Amino acid sequence: MFNKAKKNKFYRRGFTLVEIMLVVIIIAALSAMVVPRLVGRSEQAKISVAKADIEANIATALKLYELDNGQFPTTAQGLQSLRVKPSVSPIPVNWNGPYLPKDPVDPWGNPYVYVSPGRNNPDYDIFSKGKDVNASEDDIKNW
Repeated sequence: MFNKAKKNKFYRRGFTLVEIMLVVIIIAALSAMVVPRLVGRSEQAKISVAKADIEANIATALKLYELDNGQFPTTAQGLQSLRVKPSVSPIPVNWNGPYLPKDPVDPWGNPYVYVSPGRNNPDYDIFSKGKDVNASEDDIKNW
C-alpha cells in the first residue's frame, strides 16, 4: 500500500552515523574549551560566599542583636546566640531572635570563628579558616 515516495521518506528519518559523530566531536571541542576555564571556580565561589556571610549576612544579624540588646554577643555566647537565646551571662533581656535562619557555617562546613570584643576590631572579629582549616594567609576575615 505504500508507494515508493512514502517508503523512501519513511526510511530517511533519523541521523546517520557520520552526523552523530560530527555532533559528538563539536560537543567535545566546546567542552575542551570551556572546562579548563571553570576548573578552580568552585573554590573562588566558596571564598565569595564566605566573604558575603562575614561582611553582610552575619554582620547584619549581629547588628540587629546589638540594637535589641545593647551589646554584641560575647565570645562565650558565640554566634549560636543569633539562633537561640543565650543562657550564658550576660543574658540578653530584649532578645528578639532568631536573627539567622540557620547556624552559620562556612562553605567548607566549619563554624565561623567569632571573638568579641575583637582583637582587630573594637566590636568583634569573625573569620573562616578556609579550606585548610588552619589559621593561615588564606583565612577570610572581617579585618
